[in-house]
Amino acid sequence: MAKAVQAKGQDAPPLEEALHRLDAALALLETTVARKLEMERSRGDRETEFALLEEDRVRLAAELDAAGARLARVTTTTGEVNRRLDRAIETVEDVLSGPAGR
Repeated sequence: MAKAVQAKGQDAPPLEEALHRLDAALALLETTVARKLEMERSRGDRETEFALLEEDRVRLAAELDAAGARLARVTTTTGEVNRRLDRAIETVEDVLSGPAGR
């Protein structure tokens, strides 16, 4: 208040001071808005990246399930092939040890 009373006779310095404070406040506001916009942009980038990662996770999970199913089929087939080979080996051994081999 004391400055306001003194300023009546001297309008220029308080006006310049007020303009300077206004410029500083505007500069701070512009910086804050720019930071806020960058944070929003950054958040959007993170959300996009997260969505891409989620898509990859879903795709990889499906591929893993498919690979697991193929492995189960291969394991079943391998077991069947082993049983057939065992029977074939037994048959060959029986033929070789038959009456001619005794």
